[in-house]
Amino acid sequence: MTAGHPSEIAARAFRSVHGTPPTGVWSAPGRVNLIGEHTDYNDGFVLPFALPHRLAVAAAPRDDRMLSLATVGSDGRVQSEEPIGLDELKPGNPEDWAAYPAGVAWVLREYGIDRGADLVIAGDVPTGAGLSSSAAIECASAIALLGLTGEDDQDAERRAEIARWCQRAENEFVGVPTGVLDQTASMCCVEGHVLFLDVRSGHTEQVPFNAAGAGLSVLVIDTRVKHSLGGSEYGDRREGTEKAARLLGLDALRDVTPETMDEALRRLPEDLVPLVRHVVTENARVLEAVEHLRRGRIADIGPVLDASHVSMRDDYRISCPELDLAVDTARTAGALGARMTGGGFGGSAIALVRESDRHAVETAVTTAFETAGYRAPRLFVAVPSAGAGRDA
Repeated sequence: MTAGHPSEIAARAFRSVHGTPPTGVWSAPGRVNLIGEHTDYNDGFVLPFALPHRLAVAAAPRDDRMLSLATVGSDGRVQSEEPIGLDELKPGNPEDWAAYPAGVAWVLREYGIDRGADLVIAGDVPTGAGLSSSAAIECASAIALLGLTGEDDQDAERRAEIARWCQRAENEFVGVPTGVLDQTASMCCVEGHVLFLDVRSGHTEQVPFNAAGAGLSVLVIDTRVKHSLGGSEYGDRREGTEKAARLLGLDALRDVTPETMDEALRRLPEDLVPLVRHVVTENARVLEAVEHLRRGRIADIGPVLDASHVSMRDDYRISCPELDLAVDTARTAGALGARMTGGGFGGSAIALVRESDRHAVETAVTTAFETAGYRAPRLFVAVPSAGAGRDA
């Protein structure tokens, strides 16, 4: 990526492509989900925080109801799409990376936001790493298109609404059946906090999370195994949990509690039992983690992270050898807890480590990957950062 903040890169690229400066630049972050995986589409609880890594959109309005899209690649080169009329937008047109901002424009048409625009995108959120680069581009595109209408100051309720619009774009236009966790994190997180979200009610709580102040770090281990949530395995998991809820006569698996779980599992086909068990126990783990954080006991969430990974590995079956190696090695090297994060089938793991142990954990993981013949992992410390907003 060309040197500079994503917003600066996007603005420079916009001037290069269009010969004029953009009207403004907006950006949105990727996210790490501290705990609460695959619970969002089951009306459950999640606990993400925003990363400092961002996707930026430099934008200017057009008068011809055309949408032009360009992106700056990791090599600094700009890839441009042919402009497309807003009325021509439909699932499958356009495809690939352009489907994400185009899908947002497609959804926003329903709300009277149908003026054409030039969008140029740049960012440093790793793609395919389970860190929600897709949600970041959706949310940045949404607030850019809204910003061109003069709307830049969104309150919490409006931000949650925009997140659901972006989820619709990913579900209905791109065709990926994700829940709303990623978009809500990108829109609603605040610096220095994790976001406790009750998906069913929409209630949010900003929970202070100062790991550095406690002598701790959240280490992200990007296995660099690319994953695609558009594949059948992710959809199969979602369909399985929704089928289980129907068989139990429930609106969602959120309605199964740890106390009622055993009875519910006896009523289900064997293949659905582990999926339900993961969702129920993961919801309980989120609540346990939140209680620890409210009391300032960050280190105490370590065993909760460990239990979450075991559940995703054994019950939800969404891990992979690289993720398991990252988690097991981090724990052996001194991490207080570790788990895969994101949709699974590749992507990233996180490890809660004492800052004094971080170098040893990083070295152990890197060495383990080299010994196994895997690609070298990408490692960095995740710091809770601000949600989407206007940069320029």
